Amino acid sequence: MSMTVATEQIDRIVWNQHQDPFEVLGPHLLEQNGKGAKWAVRAYLPNADAVVVILPDKRKEYPMQSVHHPHFFECTIETPELANYQLRIKEGDHERVIYDPYAFRSPVLTDFDIHLFAEGNHHRLYEKMGAHVTEVNGVKGVYFAVWAPNARNVSVLGDFNNWDGRKHQMRKFGNGVWDLFVPGLGYGEHYKYEIKNWNGHIYEKSDPYGFYQEVRPKTASIVANLDSYQWNDADWMEKRRHTDLLTQPISVYECHLGSWMHASSAEPAKLPNGEEEPVVIAAELNPGARFLTYRELAAKLIPYVKDLGFTHIELLPIAEHPFDGSWGYQVTGFYAPTSRFGSPEDFMYFVDQCHANGIGVIVDWVPGHFPKDGHGLAFFDGTHLYEHADPRKGEHKGWGTLVFNYGRNEVRNFLVANAVFW
Repeated sequence: MSMTVATEQIDRIVWNQHQDPFEVLGPHLLEQNGKGAKWAVRAYLPNADAVVVILPDKRKEYPMQSVHHPHFFECTIETPELANYQLRIKEGDHERVIYDPYAFRSPVLTDFDIHLFAEGNHHRLYEKMGAHVTEVNGVKGVYFAVWAPNARNVSVLGDFNNWDGRKHQMRKFGNGVWDLFVPGLGYGEHYKYEIKNWNGHIYEKSDPYGFYQEVRPKTASIVANLDSYQWNDADWMEKRRHTDLLTQPISVYECHLGSWMHASSAEPAKLPNGEEEPVVIAAELNPGARFLTYRELAAKLIPYVKDLGFTHIELLPIAEHPFDGSWGYQVTGFYAPTSRFGSPEDFMYFVDQCHANGIGVIVDWVPGHFPKDGHGLAFFDGTHLYEHADPRKGEHKGWGTLVFNYGRNEVRNFLVANAVFW
């Protein structure tokens, strides 16, 4: 078949150099008249031997042909409308059927979201950026969005594509935000962003707005549901709302959850459903000790604090951090409660139980600096994005950490929204 797209455009997709793959991939209207319309459907599928477009509603199939490159496929379809088609992909002895990510063009982020972000005034930006399970055109999946204005290309990586950055290339739109909706994904998916600078150097980054990360030393983000937990602290919240806290006595118990108490690594904690929690060793030099989970801490720490007469627990930073010895003060996952002690839902349970026992919770927040770990915010898009480029402004020499560039609206927005989030 004759090609309906320039070979230069195909090469940019194949070499992962296109900033808007939707211009090439997915459905494209070629002709339209009173009788109907003619579409071209294009897909770049590394490892695919053969691809067929399926129209489920019409029960029709259209074999695709490889053009210009053995893994770039195209076919034409005559139909008035083309939506929610599927691709049947043959890879060796295996076949799978997927919805085409490049058939879903509507971003979850609106122009108004981008406008507020550029101003530094989108205080609930975490509801749009990051990874969110959603539904587009009746199909469920995960919407990914990340800010990397100086990147040449960005892809989303995960178990779902064998961590291959060619397979889910993102598009760049307003204010340097990159996005992609990947149908068929759900909660629990592990992912990162593959970010390339203009020299082709690759940086694999955790999600700055991710709600959950793997237990260190692993660094992938995990798609998490923050809406599934059923809170039971309505009475506490109502009482707090009508109390003048400045006139009430307060007594604070400051605590680092990772060192307050340990348990035997030979005795794993149990989840509410009876399954064993993964064992997280507290220190390499003491492999027989493990961290308590958020749920175990709720059972042990809260009665202890309550018996001593404290009104509040102040937690040393519990946002995700790679180095135990930092006590949480070198954060890489600002929106993720550390997975050392369990899931975000487990942390919610801990707070809920504190409130049920009349104990307030104060969380130490670290907006002053961040570490240089390769998966974190440092040199995020191949440039000094979150930090100052000038090391005289942008580095804490004593700590070996980087200082946020508070003069950049988007960086301030990241931090203010983070305070609102907690």
